Amino acid sequence: MDRQETFRRAIPLQPGRTALLVVDMQRAFVEAGQAMEVPPARDVVPRIRELLAMFRERRLPVVFTEFTYSPRAPLLVGELHPEHRPAPPGAPRGFGRPSSSCLEGEEETRVIPELAPRPDELVVVKHSYDGFNGTVLDGALRARGVSTLVVTGTMTDICVLATVVGGMNREYRMVVVQDAVATLWPDIQRATLDIIGRAFARVASAKEVADEVAGW
Repeated sequence: MDRQETFRRAIPLQPGRTALLVVDMQRAFVEAGQAMEVPPARDVVPRIRELLAMFRERRLPVVFTEFTYSPRAPLLVGELHPEHRPAPPGAPRGFGRPSSSCLEGEEETRVIPELAPRPDELVVVKHSYDGFNGTVLDGALRARGVSTLVVTGTMTDICVLATVVGGMNREYRMVVVQDAVATLWPDIQRATLDIIGRAFARVASAKEVADEVAGW
């Protein structure tokens, strides 16, 4: 039996125990002109919207994460990615420069309007790459009886990967939607999905996920 088949058998989508997780589809990463813009993230918005519609129609749990940098919690991420630190007035912004990207209190931290969370959907604010680290995500999912996650969002090689590793370490069974996650470079996208699919989670297309959920 090959590894992909092993993962398919080990990680089915379970009725009543599956939630959709949308990782960091925030204005700071998706919108054109942002200091930390990820243009390919705009390409996956239609597929995430389709999955959102399907999960909402069936009243299945939907959860969003938002990365937020707080100067009051100067974690290592602020040193590694100075773009998140406050930008001096009038100074140029961009990669490698303090740019106030995802800065606490800024509207750029919010999920893009096209994917806006509903009032009854959980939005987990996090200060590190892993959506589980130091947040309510694990407890909130367990309270809903969720053990399986369908994972979408950006960036595949950073916050998506970190969250998938964090989820596996907590015994969540995860399906990463290969055409509903994005990063800056095609070769890094392929490599990260390969790593995920060999070690941490099942990798599937949005159509495969939709067909599986529709068959419940």
